[in-house]
Amino acid sequence: MNASSYQQSLAGISMWTLFWVFLRLGLTSFGGPVAHLGFFRTEFVDKRRWLSESAYAELIALCQFLPGPASSQVGMAIGLLKGGMRGALLAWLGFTLPSALLLTLFALHLQDLGQLLGWDWLHGLKVLAVAVVAHAVLSMGRSLCPDVIRRVVALVACFLLLLWPGSGMQLLVIVVAAVSALWWGKPAMGGAQNIELNVPLSKTLGGVMLLLCMALLLTLPLLAEQFKVPLLSLFDSVYRAGALVFGGGHVVLPLLQAELVLQQISPDTFLAGYGAAQAVPGPLFTFAAFVGASSPLTSSGWLAAMIALVGIFLPGCLLVIGTLPFWSTLRKHHLARQGLLGANAAVVGMLLAVLINPLLGASIQSMQDALLALLAFALLQFVRLSAAWLVLPCAVLAGLGWLAG
Repeated sequence: MNASSYQQSLAGISMWTLFWVFLRLGLTSFGGPVAHLGFFRTEFVDKRRWLSESAYAELIALCQFLPGPASSQVGMAIGLLKGGMRGALLAWLGFTLPSALLLTLFALHLQDLGQLLGWDWLHGLKVLAVAVVAHAVLSMGRSLCPDVIRRVVALVACFLLLLWPGSGMQLLVIVVAAVSALWWGKPAMGGAQNIELNVPLSKTLGGVMLLLCMALLLTLPLLAEQFKVPLLSLFDSVYRAGALVFGGGHVVLPLLQAELVLQQISPDTFLAGYGAAQAVPGPLFTFAAFVGASSPLTSSGWLAAMIALVGIFLPGCLLVIGTLPFWSTLRKHHLARQGLLGANAAVVGMLLAVLINPLLGASIQSMQDALLALLAFALLQFVRLSAAWLVLPCAVLAGLGWLAG
């Protein structure tokens, strides 16, 4: 697609069409963020020709550069290019709603399911969570820690977080790793440089969005501490988790675990929900809806799920909308890209720390557990089987008592 046809492809379409396309993707996109980007490319570059290869590569580069859920941010950016701010909202709603609704229903009826089927089946989901996170650590480690320096950074980050767990240490580790990376040398630029994205936003509005993102990050903890409103505390926790996610959707696990486990929901419920999240299509960030619906902060699980869902996606949305008008300039700065290398290495260490504690300790309680986790890991790693196909077998094996003793 040449530049002229690309600009023509950005002509407005109906908002209903935009919503329907993303809703269909939200119902069918299994496999995690990398797979989602493949689905997006097939839909928007090959089939509908809404974007050129170069423009799509630009969006991926931007969303990998920013913290947040990369595949959802790419979807929001496409919606923004096609329909402005309203298009970005509809793209997010369509892609997010299916998995958010399923996980909310799962959380609200977890007790009923436990009484009907027994609680052993939930243990199978916890064992699956071990395999999924181990697979994510290995995959992310290969891509984000390809050299000795970054592997050392990841191991140091893991060690520090095992000694001093918590969201404050997580933030400190990411910041220190990003700053230290400025002395490693200059990264290759990479990515397409030959096309300018026609963003229907001014740099002024983009700056306002970035300031709003930072203002919420700084003021929400103060407001939550001052007013002691449970739902405000929930919003603050998930917002900070969404603002600090580098490197993929699985990283939301350690961030939410540090913020919410024991304070609002039990570790067993948290891990069971994370295992169930592997069975639904769409972004892994919708796990926040399960967390919100499971929290005993309000009599309305639906309200808490909605607050958690909006809170975890909001920083990524503000960042991608705020950065798009500046992207053509920002992509040329080596320091920004270099800092990201260190932050990504620290993220691998964070995920490894959660795999060690609490996942292994809480989930692997027998030789059968270890064997099932290893089998699930092998199917994910070597057979390339989607985690969605493993949810039911793991739950059934546990429910039948195979994992007992």
